Amino acid sequence: MSKKRPVAIALAGALCLVTAACADSSTDTDSAADGRATAAAANTGYPVTLENCGVSEKITKEPSRVVVMNGASVAEVSTLLALGVQDRIVANQQTYGMSEVTGRAAAIKALSTGDVKLNDAYDIPREAMIGLRPDLVLSTTSYGFDERNGFATRDQLKAVGANTYVSPQGCDQDTSKMTIADSYTLLRDMGKVFDKSDEAEKIIAASEKNIAEVAAKVKGEKQPKVMVLFSNMAMGGNDFSSVVAKGIYNDILAKAGGSNAFENASKSSFADLSKEKVAATDVDALVVIGYNDPNPAAYAKKLLKEFPQWPAAKNNTYVALSDSMYLGPSNDLAVEKIAKALHPDKV
Repeated sequence: MSKKRPVAIALAGALCLVTAACADSSTDTDSAADGRATAAAANTGYPVTLENCGVSEKITKEPSRVVVMNGASVAEVSTLLALGVQDRIVANQQTYGMSEVTGRAAAIKALSTGDVKLNDAYDIPREAMIGLRPDLVLSTTSYGFDERNGFATRDQLKAVGANTYVSPQGCDQDTSKMTIADSYTLLRDMGKVFDKSDEAEKIIAASEKNIAEVAAKVKGEKQPKVMVLFSNMAMGGNDFSSVVAKGIYNDILAKAGGSNAFENASKSSFADLSKEKVAATDVDALVVIGYNDPNPAAYAKKLLKEFPQWPAAKNNTYVALSDSMYLGPSNDLAVEKIAKALHPDKV
């Protein structure tokens, strides 16, 4: 999450038009070629149709000019990297500057940004987007396709041959109901789009296995109360405005044998809390998420020193994480690291 509202990522795929004149001039040779082309398309899994936020997107071939919008996320670009299709990206605006996956942050940094002049939301405005000639645009939420924000709409992108895709739970820009299953949905959808379904299923199976093993080890244990927040980030008017209340974070905590100390502090994904409210709450452990913060562990230690009454401070219990704690292909790493901190004698 950032101080700006998240932007969406669009998925674009060029559509093929067949004219009546071509059909009229068909010969036996043409028919044979058509048959081979149809067979080839079937073998590669195309065409692919996705129903996405009320829009039907048809992809007839593998996208080759992908634009990944910011959205204060790395979910989409990390998913493409995990599937091995990063060479299809012509412009990426997503970065956390760090990752639980070795080499991922460097791989993201190496991607082209498209040399685009960004808008005030640190994202790609309409004219620049059209100029990139995308055939696939990905967005974290529908915010990135909102004309009022200066972005190209899904209809405008369709008019220039681009399909669009909004990630799971992003249609109404409310991610409070997001779970680990949404990370798997994103993987499966991108697997279909890039003809990498087998790879997507292998990643999902490995993640599910890892999470199941960890969950089994902490089953029946007392669930420590965990405070999850982004380091050195302000999103509201109080001292603690980047505290997580709901969303995928809670699913990850539950799998790791913990619970969110501030789950009831807000109906949305984040709570905007006073220092007094935070001080009055028993916090057994801290999970600090680094978003382009080079040292989230230092922020965690600062908080533990500031609130010495917390059980977390007395036991020095904290975890510094980044992309594994949000939508994306690596939630199992967050589950494992948090479980080791909360239940060191079990995991």
